Amino acid sequence: MNITFIGGGNMAGALISGLLQKGFDPKAINVVEISAEGRAHLSEKFGVATQEEIGAAAISGDIVVLAVKPQQLFGVAAQLHGLLDGKLVISIAAGVRSADLSRWLGGHTMIVRAMPNTPAMVLAGVTGLCALPEVPENQRSQAETILGAVGMTLWLEREEQMDAITAISGSGPAYVFLFIEALQEAAVGLGLTPDQARALSLETFLGATKLALQSSEDAATLRARVTSKGGTTESAILVMESAGIKRVITQAAQAACLRSRELGDELGKIGAGGS
Repeated sequence: MNITFIGGGNMAGALISGLLQKGFDPKAINVVEISAEGRAHLSEKFGVATQEEIGAAAISGDIVVLAVKPQQLFGVAAQLHGLLDGKLVISIAAGVRSADLSRWLGGHTMIVRAMPNTPAMVLAGVTGLCALPEVPENQRSQAETILGAVGMTLWLEREEQMDAITAISGSGPAYVFLFIEALQEAAVGLGLTPDQARALSLETFLGATKLALQSSEDAATLRARVTSKGGTTESAILVMESAGIKRVITQAAQAACLRSRELGDELGKIGAGGS
């Protein structure tokens, strides 16, 4: 595979890093990045070729990864007209639906939409993938290889499921960080130092997650195993349940999913009807 990244920000850097760690040839990667500082950083850190502008020379590979902000994608797509020739286009721009991107690209249909999350920065991400029907199996496999370089991948049958992916795994790290933040504050309030609070909170989350991953039992069963009748954990869980913590988390995820749909509607209006 020869890959061109349009945009050289954090997520593109994470994908490039993951590919190189899996033995991918840096000479097969090109990055179009408008920032001179960004181009210098990418060249120095990864040894990849960089370009300042989109053009035939920059888009000479088999795959184009669109790694720009959603609001920039319409303008980028306009510059790609006539340069794709059946190439696979992978978009990691949040909220932009494949049908709208295809329209912006002049009817190009070899498109895979991807929704990675921020743990991809440490090669521990999870990415939802959805392909237009015209994408052949070999190109689906290529998309999976690229996004799989930074963690787990999950194929979706329907693109509307991408809103749920956004709400759970896309926004999910922020939910986890909020809980860690609260746990650290509670630890300090109970007399531990900030360093102790940080270490205990992070290692507890890491250990509990590893245990859940390696266990065949569901989260409810694992929780019950820790919650002894009349014990300290039960006292804490009762407080959380009385506050409706499960209901709040469900409502939060539903709100994120709804906002994802709204953003898709808003972004889809760009370039439509002469606007």
